[in-house]
Amino acid sequence: MSFGPAVSLASGRPACDDRKRDQGRLCDGVALRVSVRGRVGRRGGPDPPAYAQSRMYDPVKDGVPKTTASVIYNEARPPAALGELVHCFWELRTETDLADDFTLHALPDACVNLLFNQYDTRIAGVTRLHTTHTTLDLGRSFHYAGIQFFPGVWRGDPDASVDHYVGEPYEGDLPLVEVSRAAADSDFDGKAIVFAEFVEVLLDAGLVAPNPVTAAILTNLDRIHNVGDMADVAALSPRQLQRALKATTGFAPHDLLKVLRFQHSFRQDYLRSFTDQSHFTHSFRKLTGYTPGQFNKTFDV
Repeated sequence: MSFGPAVSLASGRPACDDRKRDQGRLCDGVALRVSVRGRVGRRGGPDPPAYAQSRMYDPVKDGVPKTTASVIYNEARPPAALGELVHCFWELRTETDLADDFTLHALPDACVNLLFNQYDTRIAGVTRLHTTHTTLDLGRSFHYAGIQFFPGVWRGDPDASVDHYVGEPYEGDLPLVEVSRAAADSDFDGKAIVFAEFVEVLLDAGLVAPNPVTAAILTNLDRIHNVGDMADVAALSPRQLQRALKATTGFAPHDLLKVLRFQHSFRQDYLRSFTDQSHFTHSFRKLTGYTPGQFNKTFDV
């Protein structure tokens, strides 16, 4: 889950293909009418790949201070048919007004998020972090929800980003405001249905798609110790890997490896990903601003 920076969709949109869809058409500014019924779980095709089934890459939620009460985080897995695209649907909200402003410690994970403000449905965006953390003051009362895509799945331009918190009304071409409105009156289970429906629409429009290169990398994280290993599991030369990752994730291979290895360290013994404790502590501090011990004492992840 990440709230920023916001990613522009000014480039990288698919061309219109003139196909009629029962929910409308999504391309080059054509309005989309979102329906929340009738399509979730109906997509055919092969089973999701192994990494979606085994959750080989399972990034942690952003850092919520342990001293904070009355803040709820919910997470749900997508339907199986969307498992190769979506890591999770999520929600972060206050139960009551807080005594002090709440600060979220957002962590890099190489994922793209669609973010929806459920208190002000005009505010939405497409977000991602690169190779460092950011702190976000969410105030004393908030309700956000979103869709987190696996690395490399989003087909918007990964380089078209601006470095600011998503706090302004969305003015892009996607029907994010309509989706946010459709989800706003539902409980979290209902929001997940709306979001799954929207992912299918994005898939039809070509704005999300399976990525065999990043899928191979995520499936084989335990075998990857350097960029050469990454190229081998993706069956590409180092130069081909550089081009493929830059085009689909916005990351150079070395930077992507740093982020994936950092996230993987939360799920397993860090010595399986780092040469020694000093290497792990140095990398962890660069990405989070904390040593591992300080981070675990401060945040609930």
